[in-house]
Order: sequence, then structure tokens, then C-alpha cells
Amino acid sequence: MPVKPTLRIYHHLPPPERRTPCALTIGNFDGVHRGHQAILERVCQAARQRNLTPSVMTFEPHPRDYFARRHQRPELAPTRISGLRDKVAALAAAGIEQVLIEPFDARLAEMSANAFIEDLLVRGLDTRWLLVGEDFRFGHKRSGDIELLREAGLHYGFDVLTLADVTDRHGHRISSSEVRNALAAGDLPRAAHLLGQPMRMSGHVIHGRKLGRELGFPTMNLRVAPRCAARSGIYVVRVCGLGPRPMAGVASLGVRPTVEDAGRVLLEVHLLDETLDAYGKLVSVEFLHMLRDEEKYPDLPTLTAAIAEDARNARAYFAVHGL
Repeated sequence: MPVKPTLRIYHHLPPPERRTPCALTIGNFDGVHRGHQAILERVCQAARQRNLTPSVMTFEPHPRDYFARRHQRPELAPTRISGLRDKVAALAAAGIEQVLIEPFDARLAEMSANAFIEDLLVRGLDTRWLLVGEDFRFGHKRSGDIELLREAGLHYGFDVLTLADVTDRHGHRISSSEVRNALAAGDLPRAAHLLGQPMRMSGHVIHGRKLGRELGFPTMNLRVAPRCAARSGIYVVRVCGLGPRPMAGVASLGVRPTVEDAGRVLLEVHLLDETLDAYGKLVSVEFLHMLRDEEKYPDLPTLTAAIAEDARNARAYFAVHGL
């Protein structure tokens, strides 16, 4: 059985001694949905055929997030489908062997299109094959386009290919915006269709206020990335990473309006039939079904009764659909 290559992650351009000729694609890849997966499959295929390293250049933060903050218009920043850890894991699962997480800052925002090509693509990554979307723009004020890339490719010796939008069997475009819309509406089947799998969040279990334990429903707490695309509410979930098999759970995603006013979004997961110490462990939580929106209750007994009802409804879901 062939050994899977180790994923190399760079937050700045790789040092010269680590540089290998690559097949590259560029994008934000939020969610790594089925449209992204089609792009990544093409990159990996080209890399195999040409003996190149399949690579992705992505940005942190999202360029739209950077410009929204720069112009003091936070409402224009996109919500996030996945945190950086989940995005990189999905890229690796698709066969990518090298990820450059380029900091999107004033330096990159002001970089000319030619400097982007010469400094990043050619000297920085030794790009030999490049795949981008048909509407790809880059460089200061989005001055670079496909024509400029093709001219540079002829000069520097790399091929440039474009990929049209990927659509589902109904002809609908598969995009991060569509996934965000589905998650905002609590439409998990639609989101899973676009993603090719259930939406998931991963993170290390952190200590909370232990209130769930006092109420009889101990929870695992996970921090949530800012501007999470998923709707606040109560979900049926499947938890991976705590044993040889997934575990059934019910989860609350939101700001816990009944017990605190800090406004910090948290994911709290109650395992239905397991009791274990998970503090510090890295877990992955898959969102299977939305039960209801988040609510504020007048007192803790009312909250406890609602949690008990959520647990019953989650068990009923698993009784029908299995784990």
C-alpha cells in the first residue's frame, strides 16, 4: 500500500531548499465544497501526469474580510463555513500535498499583478501548471486577469488552465455562497449536498462553566471561528475522534442567552450514551439535522426541560437514521 505524502503547510513562501515544482490552484476554498473538489481533482491529476507537487495557495483572512475591516464595513465580510484547521484537513483529504496560507494584509492588497506572478507564482512556488476559475482576478485593484497570466505563462514556462463553474445535476452553481445560504437557513441536507458530506467543525475540547454537568447534561465545549456561517440553534450531531467509532450527540451552537450575555459563540455537545473525559482532545463534530433555533428561557428548570426534550428528539432521529 503506497505511503501517503506528508502535507506541507506554509504561512510564508517555502524556503528555497523546500521548493519543488508544483501544480497550483488559488482560492479561498471556504468549505471545500464539491465545486472546489472538482478543481482539486484536476490539480492532483495534472501533478501526477507531470511529476509535480499538487498545491493550493489560499488566504487568511478572506480578502473580502480584510477589505470590509479596512473600510470599516464589517457587515460586508463573508461568514465562514469552516475554520482554518478544517479547511486544511479537507484540502489534504482531496490529495493536496502543499498548502500556502498567504497572509492577506496591506502588502498583498497593494501588490501589483506582475509582482504577484513573479514573486509568488514563479520565484516563490516554482509554478509549472496553474488552474484558476474563469473570472479569477488578482493584484492591486484586481488588475490582473487570465490574459495576463497566459502571457506570463509563455514567458516563464507555466501552463494556465481555467475551469468553468461546477454545477449540480439540476444545473445550479455549487459555490461557497450557496453553502452559506443553506447553513443560514438551517437547511443541512442542502448544505451536505453542496459540500459532499455533512458540515463539520473540529477543535480541542475546552473547559466551560460546568453548568451542563449540574443540570444533568454534561457537555464538551469547542470554540467556534468568528462569523460562523451556521445558524445558531440546536442540532443532532455525530462526534468523531473520541474512540474507534463515531458517537451520537446533541449540540447547541450559539451565545447561550439563558446563562450569559458575553456574546461569544460556543459549540456545546452532549454525548447521548457516553460519559468520558474529553478535555484537551481534538474532536470533529458533524451536523446532521437542525432541531430548533436558539432560545432564551426564563429560568434554569425551563432550560433543563428543553435540553431533555432535545435529547429525546436526537435519540428519535438516530433511531430512524442510525449513526
